Amino acid sequence: MRKLNICFVFFALLSLISCRTDEIVIPMEVVDGLAPIENTAIKGFYVLNEGNMGSNKCTLDFFDYTKGNYYRNIYAEINPEVVKELGDVGNDIKIYGSKLYIVVNVSNKIEVLDAKTARRIKSIPLQNCRYLTFKDGKAFASSYVGPVDINPNAPKGKVVEIDTASLAIKREVTVGYQPEELEIVGNQLFVANSGGYMVPNYDKTVSVIDLNTFTETKKIDVAINLHRLKKDNYGDLYVSSRGDYYTVPSNLYLIDAATGTIKKNFHIAVSEMTIVNDKLYYYGNEFNYNTHTSQKTFGIIDVKTEQIISNKIVDQEYEKIIKTPYGIAVNPITEDIYITDARNYVSMGFVYCFDKNGHFKWKTEGGNIPAHFAFLYK
Repeated sequence: MRKLNICFVFFALLSLISCRTDEIVIPMEVVDGLAPIENTAIKGFYVLNEGNMGSNKCTLDFFDYTKGNYYRNIYAEINPEVVKELGDVGNDIKIYGSKLYIVVNVSNKIEVLDAKTARRIKSIPLQNCRYLTFKDGKAFASSYVGPVDINPNAPKGKVVEIDTASLAIKREVTVGYQPEELEIVGNQLFVANSGGYMVPNYDKTVSVIDLNTFTETKKIDVAINLHRLKKDNYGDLYVSSRGDYYTVPSNLYLIDAATGTIKKNFHIAVSEMTIVNDKLYYYGNEFNYNTHTSQKTFGIIDVKTEQIISNKIVDQEYEKIIKTPYGIAVNPITEDIYITDARNYVSMGFVYCFDKNGHFKWKTEGGNIPAHFAFLYK
């Protein structure tokens, strides 16, 4: 039987020598025996909980495959000397080399941790930072540049290059308005520009950056209010448009990275997606201000054939149970599927696990708005 232990203990992954101090106010929570023990090349995964804007509720969880345990709010326990903990609105999380990078959007910083222990290494200031990608010992981060503000005079955004050894910003380049996700294909970096602060005059471009000169070489016209950007193994990019929430629907486009041409419009709403083993898993949770309702959709695309091969990911009953899908990840070894539910955005959310066929395995409560995943290899 599963049981919840609320205790002042160290995260089982850690091999820290020092003991926690009595200064900790909020204890870490441990869900023992949540799932059967698995022994693969993957130790576990981190879950970054966004937290409501202005609430300073960004938190970090960890699921340990080797123990079957889920650990909530590990950052405060491991880093008691950090007064405000992670900060306000966790927007992205990635592991590169031995480091874990966490983008904390409204707190204007990228927190860098030791990937195995979650001990804080350094905080990199970056105003209104959004997403990360990596190549050749460099991290690349998108930034809105200006403050959180719907403003037709908002500045153009930028992408910065961070040396992952010194953790110093080395170069930066101006791109489009309010840039979001990034990907690198060959020696070119692509970033989706949203123009979210310019409503109703959204940006509609993907900026292309030459990594040698670190200059923007061109823009690709795609659609308004771009957001997600994922590459496959065949030189293509999948980019999502959020539409205008009124009459222009959300959509997914396929771009040839070499030529910049749009190869396909899938005519589906995509809020988040991930590509694993040549399959793109997506969900849509499209809100419309005319009806004040949200429409949920799920599906899988075969990126080899560029065809939708399923209009579901998990058993239909769970598509109904999951009120507000907000994050998705797929284990690259077992192909287990993870979907988070932000519920009403105020209560603690849930993390669901399904097997590769979409059958339910387990669920647990996460933090406030669980959203982003990062798999930790042994």
